Amino acid sequence: MAFQDLFSGHAGDYGDYRPGYPDALFDMLCTLPRQLGIAWDCGAGSGQAALALAERLPWVIATDASLPQLKAMPRANKVARAVCLAEAVPLPDHSVDLVTVAQALHWFGHDAFHAEVHRVLRPGGVLAAWCYGLTRISPAVDAVVDELYVDIVGPYWPPERRHIDAGYTTLPFPYRAVALPGPVPPMSAYWNLQAFAGYLGTWSAVRLYRNARGKDPLDQISDALRAAWGPPEEERMVHWPMNLLAGTVEFVA
Repeated sequence: MAFQDLFSGHAGDYGDYRPGYPDALFDMLCTLPRQLGIAWDCGAGSGQAALALAERLPWVIATDASLPQLKAMPRANKVARAVCLAEAVPLPDHSVDLVTVAQALHWFGHDAFHAEVHRVLRPGGVLAAWCYGLTRISPAVDAVVDELYVDIVGPYWPPERRHIDAGYTTLPFPYRAVALPGPVPPMSAYWNLQAFAGYLGTWSAVRLYRNARGKDPLDQISDALRAAWGPPEEERMVHWPMNLLAGTVEFVA
C-alpha cells in the first residue's frame, strides 16, 4: 500500500490539538506482554503514545512514514525515532515485546504489516492497536459536529475512515486475542472552544476540503458551534469512544 500523507502539512497542529491518551491505557498495555523491554510504536505521529510508553518501558522505537510528524515529537530519553513504512521497519527479528498502533492501523497495508509484527515480536509479545471515534460533548454540540462530519466534509473522508466508525471490527486481526485486565480506559479532555475548534481543524477530511475548495468548512458551523458551546472560554468535557485490539504474536489458523 502506498503511503497516504494526510498529516505532514499540519504536523504542528496535530501535536497541539490532538487529544492525549489516558495514563491508565498505558498502564494496562504494560500488563499484557510476557516481559517488558522494548516497544515499537508504529505510526507514531507526533509522539502521544511513544512518550507515554517511554515513561514505563526501558526503550521505545517510534516510527512513522512522515518526517514532519516525527520532527514535531518532543525530544525524550529512551525514545528512538525512524522514518519508515509500517510494512518495512528496520528492526531485527524477535527484538520487541510490545507493538502499539494508536489511531493508525487503518492506514497500513495489513498483510505486510502483520508479517512485520510476526517477525519482530519476541515470544509472548503483544500487538495492541486502538482507535477513537467521533467526539461527544453534549446533544447541542454533537449535532453541530455531526453536521460537519457527515453533511459538510463527509465526501472528503478517506475510505479507510470507515474502519474507525466500525471500531476496528472490520480490520483483519490475525492473532490470538489477549484478555484485558479491565475495561478500556475512557478518553477525555477538558477543552475550551478554541482548543476544540483546533482539534476539528486537524481532521483529514477538513484538510482535504480546504485543499479542494479553497475555503474552510469550519466557517460553515462557526456560528452554530459558538451558540451550542456557550461562553468560548468555558472548558467542557470532550469524550471519545475508544476501541482496543490486543493479541499475541501467535497467528490464528
